[in-house]
Amino acid sequence: MQERIIEEHKQGEALSLQDNSANTRKLYIESYGCQMNFSDSEIVASILAKEGFNTTQELAEADLVLVNTCSIREKAELTVRKRLEKFNAVKKINPHMKVGVLGCMAERLKSKFLEEEKIVDMVVGPDAYKDLPNLLQEIDEGRNAVNVILSKDETYGDVAPVRLNSNGVTAFVSITRGCDNMCTFCVVPFTRGRERSRDPQSIIDEINDLWQRGFKEITLLGQNVDSYLWYGGGLKKDFDKASEMQKATSVNFAKLLELCALAQPKMRIRFSTSNPQDMTLDVIETMAKFQNICNYIHLPVQSGSNRILKAMNRLHTREEYFTLIDNIRKIIPDCAISQDMISGFPTETEQDHQDTLSLMEYVKYDFGFMFAYSERPGTMAARKLEDNVPTAVKKRRLTEIIDLQRKHGLYRTQQHLGKTEEVLIEGTSKKSDAHWMGRNSQNTVVVFPKEDYQVGDFVMVHIKDCTSATLIGEAVGYSDNNVTD
Repeated sequence: MQERIIEEHKQGEALSLQDNSANTRKLYIESYGCQMNFSDSEIVASILAKEGFNTTQELAEADLVLVNTCSIREKAELTVRKRLEKFNAVKKINPHMKVGVLGCMAERLKSKFLEEEKIVDMVVGPDAYKDLPNLLQEIDEGRNAVNVILSKDETYGDVAPVRLNSNGVTAFVSITRGCDNMCTFCVVPFTRGRERSRDPQSIIDEINDLWQRGFKEITLLGQNVDSYLWYGGGLKKDFDKASEMQKATSVNFAKLLELCALAQPKMRIRFSTSNPQDMTLDVIETMAKFQNICNYIHLPVQSGSNRILKAMNRLHTREEYFTLIDNIRKIIPDCAISQDMISGFPTETEQDHQDTLSLMEYVKYDFGFMFAYSERPGTMAARKLEDNVPTAVKKRRLTEIIDLQRKHGLYRTQQHLGKTEEVLIEGTSKKSDAHWMGRNSQNTVVVFPKEDYQVGDFVMVHIKDCTSATLIGEAVGYSDNNVTD
């Protein structure tokens, strides 16, 4: 599912943690792709810290170099291959350095990495991170190591991630792994396995720990959060085999959201990603019930054409999507909605493209993540459908989608003008050292003069101006939420 949000400015970010003086080896780890990969890198860093590794941002001094990879887009794979060439050059100077490939690309290409990319010593799939100590022993003894076995129950619920998000204010909390939706353009079910959910108590424990450490906002993360279902462990698809007691005490996503909201009433809660076919009214009603659950839903649609949706194996229609949008607007009138959109999917006609534009006109998304279709080897679309839309046509349609989104983005930001809204300060504005940057409940970026406020403060900001993506305002005081117990 292409709907994991990929933040371009974070691609290839090298992680840096506080050193443990007892550790003697250096780990350099870069992450590519979606938020799940960045979250997984935190798990890997936590496991390796216990194996004697401190992180470094200096490639040349690393004993172990890991690249956490993505198979969603071709561009990400090409970038990783170029990075491996760079690592190879460093390895010639530093022959004891070991290199490993983690994540979805590792899962998809498996041992090819050892054969084609002679540089690679270790290939580790997304469910095998707990096996890292054994794999390290293998490569320390001069053997290549591979573990790409997908698990039916691995959720890493018992691994406390080392937080790599440097702002110390917002954090990701993984609640599910894998995906059961076999979208034809997507490699995730093949690289991350079938869907399984994490024990809700371990999620609450992690949220409570984050609050104690000063974090103010968490994003519940999964390939498809709405299909979260805990009944004591196991795959979601096996729920029908559960006992009556397991079914009666099961926790779905709406219930999990409620548990999280009640656990820390002053902590902001977001979630990503939602799938239209799995989002239920009880989730929207739970959002409306709790003030600390943000009014924002990332709701990928991928196309506005029923014919293309069917070809993508998206199990919803255009009309069902509109009904869901109408229900969200009715229950949470000021809820922001964002999209993922693919232009030029195989067989897409001009009429299909017009259907996408008309769907966008109906919804008027706050923001979106838009891509031209890129065939991924191993997916159903690659096996069954010819990539027959010319590149120039894909690009032209993508430009039209982006232009329309920009227009709608401005329309949505203009709705905030004149209002006073709560903003959580995340850091200094990229464009001005004199301004803070934060987000409102709708996930829109807000910038305002710093004055005496600090990172992590909840501040009420009067919105005076806007662009299509950013609100500009002035702080008028602290929010009631700022008072900590």
